[in-house]
Amino acid sequence: MEFLAILVSLPTRQSAGRMRIWRALRTLGCATLRDGVYLLPESSEHAAALEQIAEDVRAVQGTADLYRLAGRDELQQAGIVALFDRGPEYARLLATIADTDAGNSKARRALRRDLAALMAIDYLPGEAMRQVEAALAALESAASGEPSATSGRIRRLASADFSGRTWATRKNLWVDRMASAWLIRRFIDKKAKFLWLDDPKRCPKTALGFDFDGAAFTHVGGRVSFEVLAASFGLDSDSALARIAAIVHCLDVGGVPVAEAAGIEAVLAGARAAAPNDDKLLIEASRVLDNLYRNYRQENPDD
Repeated sequence: MEFLAILVSLPTRQSAGRMRIWRALRTLGCATLRDGVYLLPESSEHAAALEQIAEDVRAVQGTADLYRLAGRDELQQAGIVALFDRGPEYARLLATIADTDAGNSKARRALRRDLAALMAIDYLPGEAMRQVEAALAALESAASGEPSATSGRIRRLASADFSGRTWATRKNLWVDRMASAWLIRRFIDKKAKFLWLDDPKRCPKTALGFDFDGAAFTHVGGRVSFEVLAASFGLDSDSALARIAAIVHCLDVGGVPVAEAAGIEAVLAGARAAAPNDDKLLIEASRVLDNLYRNYRQENPDD
């Protein structure tokens, strides 16, 4: 991938012109390489837009030049690409969605406009965009009473109907499966027994599978297995679980960054390295998640 670079220099007395040029660059979604150097992915449309800005700069006695640019090696190229990461902006939008009342139509329309504007300048879209799209769709669905537009429908279930069941997932647990097993035993089925499968295709018919293709509980649309289980059993309204879900989602499939995710990943990786088997690993992971949940609850005791 190559980029267009515009190098801008404006007279210090041109404060109004400087602000106008800066707003135009921001509206285009330019990344800042350094002071006065702004980037866009190369395209004829972007070239035309930057040429117009260059003309505006020259009209106020500034200088502006356009260049084609690419990284010298993979590391430098990755650094340039990272300048276009919209993860923090999606994170702020996701937080706003979480705090929005589904019945507030004005707020929903504003969120839809904000998401459209962000997507228009997200030149390297990924999981973060899909995650926010799914969250906003769920909010809009809650307002309309219609089910979410996903590849599968999440049915609401009663935990009382799932007591003492055998639950099965792939062995060698990692974040989504660890957290899902913890959620099951902590909130859904306190008497749950677990099977760790070598081959998910050989899952016993009497067992409830999770987090593999064809399982009773697995990824649906933009939601990972932990999120699907929480939604299925009416646990997604718990703000502490929602914060854990955000960490699980981030570590499992990427998307909106979560500040605590790297630390939790390191702790769980240490537990995984030390545990002799998945039963012991679940015990250790459960201690971590219990503490995390307790801390989040203490931060919001009224939830």
